[in-house]
Amino acid sequence: MQSTPEKYVLMTFCSLTLIYLAFFSPPASAEFLSEVALHQPNVGGRSLLQNLKSCPISFEFQNYTIITSQCKGPNYTREHCCSAFVEFACPFAQYINDQTTDCATTMFSYINVYGKYPPGLFSSFCQGDKNGLPCEAEVPSPSSSENVNASRAHRVLQSFSVFIWIVLVNLLGNLVLTS
Repeated sequence: MQSTPEKYVLMTFCSLTLIYLAFFSPPASAEFLSEVALHQPNVGGRSLLQNLKSCPISFEFQNYTIITSQCKGPNYTREHCCSAFVEFACPFAQYINDQTTDCATTMFSYINVYGKYPPGLFSSFCQGDKNGLPCEAEVPSPSSSENVNASRAHRVLQSFSVFIWIVLVNLLGNLVLTS
Protein backbone atom coordinates (compact mmCIF):
# COMPACT_ATOMS: atom_id res chain seq x y z
CA MET A 1 0.00 0.00 0.00
CA GLN A 2 1.34 3.45 -0.86
CA SER A 3 1.77 6.08 1.81
CA THR A 4 -0.26 9.22 1.70
CA PRO A 5 0.92 12.79 2.27
CA GLU A 6 -1.31 12.97 5.35
CA LYS A 7 0.72 10.25 7.06
CA TYR A 8 3.95 12.12 6.36
CA VAL A 9 2.46 15.31 7.77
CA LEU A 10 1.34 13.44 10.89
CA MET A 11 4.80 11.91 11.36
CA THR A 12 6.51 15.26 10.89
CA PHE A 13 4.13 16.89 13.36
CA CYS A 14 4.77 14.19 15.99
CA SER A 15 8.54 14.44 15.57
CA LEU A 16 8.55 18.23 15.77
CA THR A 17 6.29 18.16 18.83
CA LEU A 18 8.67 15.82 20.66
CA ILE A 19 11.66 17.96 19.74
CA TYR A 20 9.86 21.10 20.92
CA LEU A 21 8.85 19.53 24.24
CA ALA A 22 12.34 18.21 24.85
CA PHE A 23 14.20 21.43 24.23
CA PHE A 24 11.75 24.11 25.29
CA SER A 25 10.23 22.61 28.41
CA PRO A 26 11.39 24.11 31.71
CA PRO A 27 14.32 22.44 33.45
CA ALA A 28 13.67 20.11 36.35
CA SER A 29 16.09 21.92 38.63
CA ALA A 30 15.25 24.91 40.80
CA GLU A 31 15.29 28.32 39.12
CA PHE A 32 14.95 30.33 42.32
CA LEU A 33 16.47 30.52 45.76
CA SER A 34 13.37 30.58 47.95
CA GLU A 35 12.69 33.43 50.35
CA VAL A 36 12.42 30.92 53.20
CA ALA A 37 15.93 29.64 52.48
CA LEU A 38 17.33 33.19 52.33
CA HIS A 39 16.03 34.11 55.78
CA GLN A 40 17.83 31.80 58.16
CA PRO A 41 17.19 33.08 61.69
CA ASN A 42 19.16 30.29 63.38
CA VAL A 43 22.48 30.64 61.60
CA GLY A 44 25.07 30.26 64.31
CA GLY A 45 22.38 29.66 66.92
CA ARG A 46 20.47 26.67 68.16
CA SER A 47 17.12 25.45 66.99
CA LEU A 48 15.15 23.13 69.22
CA LEU A 49 12.90 20.30 68.13
CA GLN A 50 14.00 20.35 64.51
CA ASN A 51 14.95 17.02 63.02
CA LEU A 52 16.55 18.09 59.77
CA LYS A 53 18.34 15.70 57.47
CA SER A 54 22.03 16.31 56.89
CA CYS A 55 22.79 18.19 53.73
CA PRO A 56 24.14 15.96 50.94
CA ILE A 57 26.40 18.82 49.79
CA SER A 58 29.76 19.30 51.50
CA PHE A 59 29.60 23.06 51.98
CA GLU A 60 32.74 22.82 54.08
CA PHE A 61 34.78 22.15 50.94
CA GLN A 62 33.21 24.65 48.53
CA ASN A 63 35.11 27.54 47.00
CA TYR A 64 33.84 30.72 48.67
CA THR A 65 36.16 33.10 46.81
CA ILE A 66 33.29 33.87 44.42
CA ILE A 67 31.63 35.66 47.34
CA THR A 68 34.61 36.82 49.39
CA SER A 69 36.39 38.40 46.41
CA GLN A 70 33.35 40.43 45.31
CA CYS A 71 31.42 41.15 48.50
CA LYS A 72 33.84 43.17 50.60
CA GLY A 73 33.26 45.42 53.59
CA PRO A 74 33.02 47.67 55.33
CA ASN A 75 30.90 49.28 52.59
CA TYR A 76 29.07 46.24 51.23
CA THR A 77 27.23 46.90 47.98
CA ARG A 78 24.00 45.18 47.04
CA GLU A 79 25.13 44.73 43.44
CA HIS A 80 28.41 42.97 44.21
CA CYS A 81 27.19 40.92 47.17
CA CYS A 82 23.98 39.66 45.57
CA SER A 83 25.49 38.78 42.22
CA ALA A 84 28.28 36.87 43.97
CA PHE A 85 25.79 35.14 46.27
CA VAL A 86 23.57 34.09 43.35
CA GLU A 87 26.58 32.83 41.41
CA PHE A 88 27.68 30.73 44.38
CA ALA A 89 24.31 29.49 45.65
CA CYS A 90 22.25 28.81 42.52
CA PRO A 91 23.95 25.54 41.59
CA PHE A 92 22.77 24.28 44.99
CA ALA A 93 19.25 25.80 44.81
CA GLN A 94 17.35 22.51 44.93
CA TYR A 95 19.20 21.58 48.14
CA ILE A 96 19.10 25.03 49.73
CA ASN A 97 15.35 25.28 49.09
CA ASP A 98 14.70 21.88 50.69
CA GLN A 99 13.42 22.78 54.16
CA THR A 100 13.76 19.19 55.36
CA THR A 101 17.57 19.49 55.27
CA ASP A 102 20.07 21.74 57.01
CA CYS A 103 21.60 22.85 53.68
CA ALA A 104 20.64 26.54 53.86
CA THR A 105 21.77 26.89 57.47
CA THR A 106 25.02 25.05 56.77
CA MET A 107 25.76 27.11 53.66
CA PHE A 108 25.15 30.43 55.45
CA SER A 109 27.29 29.29 58.37
CA TYR A 110 30.25 28.67 56.08
CA ILE A 111 29.65 31.87 54.12
CA ASN A 112 29.78 33.78 57.41
CA VAL A 113 32.87 31.88 58.62
CA TYR A 114 34.85 32.54 55.46
CA GLY A 115 33.58 36.06 54.78
CA LYS A 116 32.96 37.31 58.33
CA TYR A 117 29.79 39.01 57.12
CA PRO A 118 27.29 40.75 59.39
CA PRO A 119 24.26 38.59 60.23
CA GLY A 120 21.45 38.93 57.69
CA LEU A 121 23.57 40.71 55.07
CA PHE A 122 22.44 38.57 52.15
CA SER A 123 18.81 38.24 53.22
CA SER A 124 18.49 42.02 53.58
CA PHE A 125 20.41 42.88 50.41
CA CYS A 126 19.19 40.16 48.07
CA GLN A 127 15.48 40.56 47.51
CA GLY A 128 13.62 38.56 44.89
CA ASP A 129 9.99 38.31 43.94
CA LYS A 130 7.23 36.03 45.26
CA ASN A 131 9.17 32.98 44.04
CA GLY A 132 12.42 34.05 45.66
CA LEU A 133 15.74 35.18 44.26
CA PRO A 134 15.99 34.28 40.55
CA CYS A 135 18.88 32.14 39.44
CA GLU A 136 20.49 32.82 36.12
CA ALA A 137 20.40 30.30 33.30
CA GLU A 138 24.13 29.61 33.36
CA VAL A 139 25.85 28.27 36.43
CA PRO A 140 29.47 28.76 37.47
CA SER A 141 32.34 26.66 36.16
CA PRO A 142 32.55 22.98 37.13
CA SER A 143 35.26 23.69 39.69
CA SER A 144 32.69 25.28 41.98
CA SER A 145 30.79 22.08 42.59
CA GLU A 146 30.44 18.42 41.85
CA ASN A 147 26.72 19.15 41.38
CA VAL A 148 27.39 21.08 38.20
CA ASN A 149 28.84 17.85 36.78
CA ALA A 150 25.72 16.02 37.92
CA SER A 151 23.62 18.65 36.17
CA ARG A 152 25.59 18.14 32.96
CA ALA A 153 25.14 14.39 33.24
CA HIS A 154 21.40 14.94 33.68
CA ARG A 155 21.31 17.06 30.50
CA VAL A 156 23.20 14.38 28.56
CA LEU A 157 20.74 11.74 29.75
CA GLN A 158 17.85 14.03 28.87
CA SER A 159 19.27 14.56 25.37
CA PHE A 160 19.79 10.83 24.98
CA SER A 161 16.20 10.11 26.02
CA VAL A 162 14.98 12.69 23.49
CA PHE A 163 17.02 10.93 20.83
CA ILE A 164 15.47 7.58 21.79
CA TRP A 165 11.96 9.06 21.61
CA ILE A 166 12.64 10.52 18.17
CA VAL A 167 13.94 7.17 16.92
CA LEU A 168 10.91 5.36 18.37
CA VAL A 169 8.46 7.83 16.82
CA ASN A 170 10.18 7.51 13.46
CA LEU A 171 10.10 3.70 13.66
CA LEU A 172 6.43 3.82 14.59
CA GLY A 173 5.79 6.23 11.76
CA ASN A 174 7.55 3.96 9.29
CA LEU A 175 5.40 1.06 10.47
CA VAL A 176 2.27 3.15 9.97
CA LEU A 177 3.44 4.37 6.57
CA THR A 178 4.29 0.91 5.30
CA SER A 179 1.00 -0.63 6.39
